[in-house]
Order: sequence, then C-alpha cells, then structure tokens
Amino acid sequence: MTPEAQVREVLSAVTDPEIPVITIDDLGVLRDVQVEGGHVTVTITPTYSGCPAMDEIEADIRSALAARGFDDVEVRSVLSPAWTTEWMSEAGREKLRAYGIAPPTRRASGPVLVTLGRPVRPSCPRCSSDDVEELTRFASTSCKSLWRCRACREPFDHFKDH
Repeated sequence: MTPEAQVREVLSAVTDPEIPVITIDDLGVLRDVQVEGGHVTVTITPTYSGCPAMDEIEADIRSALAARGFDDVEVRSVLSPAWTTEWMSEAGREKLRAYGIAPPTRRASGPVLVTLGRPVRPSCPRCSSDDVEELTRFASTSCKSLWRCRACREPFDHFKDH
C-alpha cells in the first residue's frame, strides 16, 4: 500500500463533528493527500467558508494520523474551487438519509436551473413523501435547513444543495 493510500485509509474514519455519521471523505471535504518522505500534506475544503467545524476537523485529522505514526502533518484549507454537494459520495448521501437528514439532490448534467428564493424540495428521509414544507432556511448548522413532512408529520433536516 502506498503512503498516500495508508493516509487515506486513516482519514476514511474521520467523521464530521457536526454530523458524526458521515466521514470527511464521504462529505467531499477531504480533497487531497500527498506524502513526501515523512511529510504529509492533507488538503481540505469547508462546506461553507467560515465553517466553525474546520478547526475540529483539522484537529481530528492530526490526531488520527498521529495515532498511526504520522507526526509531520500539514493541513491546508482551500476555498477554491468552492465545495459543492456534488462532491458527496453516494454512501455519504445514504448515511445522511439513514440518520434522518434529507441528503442534497443530485443535479442533472448540463445547465442547472436555479429558482431564486425557492429551495430545492427534498423528500422525507423517513417515509419518502414529497409532501414537505420548509420551516426555516437555517437549522442546527448553516449547511442544513429545517423541514417537516406533511405525511408523517416528522421534522427533519435537509443538507442544502450548493
């Protein structure tokens, strides 16, 4: 196994501190890993610039790598290109759904139709109903909005599309 693959294997277990059922790899926050000699460079991109979880993610990366003997670690946070929900893995989307968070929708290829002021309508992660209503654009974190299903009456978070 290459050193990069070893580092990726370690980092594949680092979870998002705000949504602990999804890894930073599944989320698409983990962008790149490079190993030169004993120096490891990990590149991450926040889901939002100014995301408060990034300091904790960096600390978790350093801790996980140190536990496996990688002590010379540089963590770079890059904003360009900006993170997009398209970077999330299918496994990550399923983990969100199983946790009760409606995952972002997959965009069709080609031009994206944007409806200003109207959020993409998710399906209920519990009963799959499309009869849902948005309660608030910002929920427990800036990357989620709060919705309620009219069919099962349960509230749920929706990981915003962007």
